Order: sequence, then structure tokens, then C-alpha cells
Amino acid sequence: LVYEIFEKADLLNFSIVRSCLTGLPLDRLGGSVASFDFSYLPRLHREGFVASDTGAIQDPITSPGGYVMESKPGLYKNVLVLDFKSLYPSIIRTFYIDPLGLHWVDGEQVEGFIGAQFSKEHSILPDLIESLWAAREKAKQENDQALSYAIKIIMNSFYGVLGSSGCRFYDPKLATSITKRGHELITRSQTFIESKGYDVIYGDTDSVFVLVGDEPGLVCSEIGESLAEQLNSWWTKTLEEEMNVASHLEIEFETHYSTFFMPTIRGSQKGSKKRYAGLIRKDDEHYEVQFKGMESVRTDWTPLARQFQQELFRRVFLEEPFEDYVKSIADGVLKGEFDHELIYRKRLRQKIEEYTKNIPPHAQAAKKLGENRRWVEYVITVNGPEPIENQPSALDYAHYLDKQLAPAADALLACFGQSFEKITGKQMDMFD
Repeated sequence: LVYEIFEKADLLNFSIVRSCLTGLPLDRLGGSVASFDFSYLPRLHREGFVASDTGAIQDPITSPGGYVMESKPGLYKNVLVLDFKSLYPSIIRTFYIDPLGLHWVDGEQVEGFIGAQFSKEHSILPDLIESLWAAREKAKQENDQALSYAIKIIMNSFYGVLGSSGCRFYDPKLATSITKRGHELITRSQTFIESKGYDVIYGDTDSVFVLVGDEPGLVCSEIGESLAEQLNSWWTKTLEEEMNVASHLEIEFETHYSTFFMPTIRGSQKGSKKRYAGLIRKDDEHYEVQFKGMESVRTDWTPLARQFQQELFRRVFLEEPFEDYVKSIADGVLKGEFDHELIYRKRLRQKIEEYTKNIPPHAQAAKKLGENRRWVEYVITVNGPEPIENQPSALDYAHYLDKQLAPAADALLACFGQSFEKITGKQMDMFD
């Protein structure tokens, strides 16, 4: 099986290509900083400079992460996702963000953030990314997936390397000039899109989610392509006029969700972040329901809760009846029909004897086994967590209804003025 996984994912070729690109041995899995040194230092030396040693800059300032917009929760029709392709590498190219350029004080410069200024004439990283970008496009054309993926990983690692104190080129001005520029790109793109009469309901690092309303699918796709084209043109013109730089930003129309759901934070009316679900229609008969950050894609939830949420969302998105389905699942839980799907599986991060205070349920179950292991499978019974290998007590069905099924459903059901408890009132009354 391991061999077949390596063959299917082409991991050996990927490792060979990455080793050739980074100068690191095949068996070194990490090493982003060393990889960056391998690519950057020879170019720096050819410019007549040497680099500082690691830790030469000690600065308490930390750079912010990617921008995540406040979401507008709700159930929507026709939401388009516009995505900045390789955002951070394209920011480095466009705004000349570079360790050498940061310290070169002569000539024309591009303003960064927290006092950074970058030389337009003396920089290394933008040209390095440009060459990698071209190599990746060629790899794509030749269908060399291993090379294309290796180059992508290397380019995307540059931001993290420059923001790491373990890198000799570390300077908060570098990483901050990347992330803060990303914030600006998303917020100004939102303003542009809204000036065209569309509502932006969410944004995350390199993407904006645009509500286009009740339009046919083909029209929505045309709107998405048009908005991406307009944004690209607008940014090209704007950056040339405001900063005298050529834009290497590329906005793509990525996804059309015919139905889209953005939940609230549990127990709040405020929109959540990095959690949503959407229906992608491929044609009249074929579709896909995608989940991001929801219970159905989290392995620390029970199989039943994940399957229940997936089916409930499918029914709602396709405008099929759902109340009888919710009742049937709750009833089946109480009858013991789903006992085999109520198993939690969680990893132990330390030895069981090291859990002494505020012991989590999976550690409680492991302690009842009396042995150290990496993973534990357990259920919640009327006497608390018990490992499936030693479960003398009856299952606590109230726990599963209240802590697993209800949270997986209530955010969506609230859009219809419903809740899991209202729909399954008789079942829930059994525990009053």
C-alpha cells in the first residue's frame, strides 16, 4: 500500500526534483531556510555582498498574518470566488520585496510597510521568482506535475522564510510588507467589486466571495470572468499610476457556488471565519457539495455527525425535504441503530500519566485502558468516556444528540427558523 501511494502521488520524482532545485539531500524533508540560502546566497555574492549571520536582527515587531474579512452569515444563491493566483510570490515580484533591495538606499524605490523601502534596480528575489514562475508554466505545459508542484512549494515558502527568525535574512519589514500589501489588495478589491453593484460577503487571504444574486448559471460564470478581467485591468492601471510598478497580480474566477452557506460563530450572531459550505453544479445531474472547516470535514467528530451534516446540507442545497430525515436520524440514535458510528477517534499528544489536570475525554478513555498508545477510539457512555475495547456501560444518547447532531445542523436550520431540538422535540423530551 505504501509503495502504491508513493507511485500514485509520484512522491519519488517530486523528491528528486525538489532536491535538484534546493540543493538539499533527498532524505531532508524540511529545510525551507536552507533551501532559500541555496537559491539566494550565490546571487547575493555575485552582487558583491555577503549576508549577516542568523539572529543578527532582533526585532520584537511581528508581522500580521493573512487578511480574513468579517463574513456576512446566511444562506445564499450564486456566490462567486475570485482568487489571487500565487498571491505572496506575485506581491514580491510586483513590489520588489527583497532583502538586498531593503538595504540598498540609492535610486528609485518602492514603499513597503513599517518604514520599508525597496530598490527597483537592485533586487534578487523578484527575478528569482520570475524565473521559477516561467519554469513552472513550462512544467505545466509539459505535464510535469512533480516539477510544477516542487516549484510551487518553493515559491510559496519564501514568505514564511523571510518571516522566520531562524533565517539569516529575517526582518519584520520584509514579511510585513508582504502580508500588509495582501490586506490592501483584498480590501481595495472589495471596494472595486462593490462599486460594480455586487456584495462581497467574505474574504480570506487571497480570495473574495462575491454575491451576484438570482442569475442563471451561465450568466454567473460570465460575471465571474468579467469581474476578474476588470480587476486585473484596474490593478494594472492603479499600480502604474500610484506606485509606478508593473503589476504581476493575477485574479482568477475560481468557483461558482450555486448555493452557499456561511455560518455564524456558535452561540453568536457574528459571522464565522474559514468555515463555509457550497454547492457546485457541474450540470443538471451532477454536483458537488464542498465543506470548509465544518464538522463534516473534521476527524475529531463522529462518523455519524459528519455523514448527517453532509446529507442535511445536500438536501437543503438541492431544495429537498429535510425535516423527516432529521427526525429519522435522531430516532435511529435512540434505538441504537447507529452505535457503530458514534465512535470518537483522537490522538494522544502525550503519555497518559502526563494527563493530570483537566483531563480531556480521549485521555480519560485511554487511562481506563491503562496503556500508552498513539490513538484512542472511545465512546461517551452514561458513566463518561470509555474505550471501545472495554465499554461496560450504555451509551449516552443524549450526549450525541445534543453535542454532535444538534451543532452539526443548527446553524443551517436557523435559516429556516428551525433547530434540531424543535424538529426532534419528542425525542429530546425523553431526556427532560
